[in-house]
Amino acid sequence: MKYNKRNNRHKFDDVSVEIGQQFKMTIKRMGINGEGIGFYQHKLVFCTDAFPGEKVVAEVTDVFDKYIKAKAVKWNKESPDRVEPRDSYAGEVGGFELENLSYPAQLRFKRDLIYQALEKFQPIGYKGYKVNATMGMEDPYEYRNKAQFPVREKDGKVVAGLFKAGTHEVVDLETCSVQYPATMEVMRKIVEFIKELEIPVFNEENGSGIIKTVVVRAALNTDDVQVVFVTNTPKFVKKGFMLKKIMKELPQVTSVMQNVNPGKTSLIWGNETIKLAGNSFIVEKIKRLSFELSARAFLQLNSIMMPRLYEVAISALELTGNENIVDAYSGVGTIGLPLAKKAKEVRGMDTIAEAVEDANHNAIINKIRNAHYEVGKAEDLLPEWLAEGFKPDAIIVDPPRTGLDDKLIKAILKSAPEKFVYVSCNPSTMAADLVQLTRKYNVDFIQPIDMMPQTPRCEAVVKFTKK
Repeated sequence: MKYNKRNNRHKFDDVSVEIGQQFKMTIKRMGINGEGIGFYQHKLVFCTDAFPGEKVVAEVTDVFDKYIKAKAVKWNKESPDRVEPRDSYAGEVGGFELENLSYPAQLRFKRDLIYQALEKFQPIGYKGYKVNATMGMEDPYEYRNKAQFPVREKDGKVVAGLFKAGTHEVVDLETCSVQYPATMEVMRKIVEFIKELEIPVFNEENGSGIIKTVVVRAALNTDDVQVVFVTNTPKFVKKGFMLKKIMKELPQVTSVMQNVNPGKTSLIWGNETIKLAGNSFIVEKIKRLSFELSARAFLQLNSIMMPRLYEVAISALELTGNENIVDAYSGVGTIGLPLAKKAKEVRGMDTIAEAVEDANHNAIINKIRNAHYEVGKAEDLLPEWLAEGFKPDAIIVDPPRTGLDDKLIKAILKSAPEKFVYVSCNPSTMAADLVQLTRKYNVDFIQPIDMMPQTPRCEAVVKFTKK
């Protein structure tokens, strides 16, 4: 197929479409990114802002070899599940893709995501898997414990929010219905301070300015709040004035940090983090344990649903108290440390040194002596531990969206612990991993859990039994 730049026209065998062209279509189901799926003359179409059963007029936004991307511009028949979103910018930025879909329909969709992934990769016995109804929130708003907003200048005004889809234009979020109120209160004050003090913000075109991103994280159960200024340079002009304003007007802020990340980069965080005021961490309480969180430490964004996720995962292991457990992709120990009191030993690992330091420190402050964490990749450390003679009786993995590394899967299958639980944040990579894992394990159940309402993201807990 050849792309004709002159008229933006593409030809699929007998079907010719061009960017900007409009056509009618019926939406059959929803895709993994929350888009509606339908067909135009037998060609697959992914259409934003369209739900199953709707009849829409779609406008082509992009064309690829095997499918078309489009956006709905008119609804000839609306779904009964379509609702009015709370946020006016829901269609502009990420994080609100499903805000115009009723919450019961969101929960059904997230269960369907699991089925879609299983149908695509077809792990052994997938048609017989027990996939439970999605576990959801009573109130699916005000749940995100961290706001991570790029800061820019727009029309002479300092703005902080999220990038407009497909661009580097920051949409100013003065309110945000999915953010925990404490994060937004602090964020808007910080933006006000930046403007009042005339601190230069980052300019992507010429690489100038100081403040690139402001990160605000709030603890749900202790009321601690941390502010991190991600800066373009180590130099932070008017830093003293900023700290005085925070101390005077934001007494809830107990930690102020600076992370240095120079130049234009897609990465939010740099390697150097400096304490500016207060503690270098905030404290969160989870399942009666205290966790100190440094600036870069990973924590589930939904503190309200987090205990429910961990309860499902921990109970699925069915521990007796005599197990040696591997806690892979451990973060600050939020899964492994609650397990320690029900186990003989917990060994964990993470690639972020600060998180491992936090995990070991969290073990100490909670008086847990049978848990230890190391810096490194799970796919490297687990084979090393096995070679040293360590024999895990149980393993729990909570990998990033990319899923498990092949080397780690081989190590899991080699050690073949009796008890195994997989916490997934991406149904597609989870299902792909199941193809290999089900050679030695049966899937007892998959429990979808909605950790990010109003988005197409879905967590799931998989319980295995060794064959």
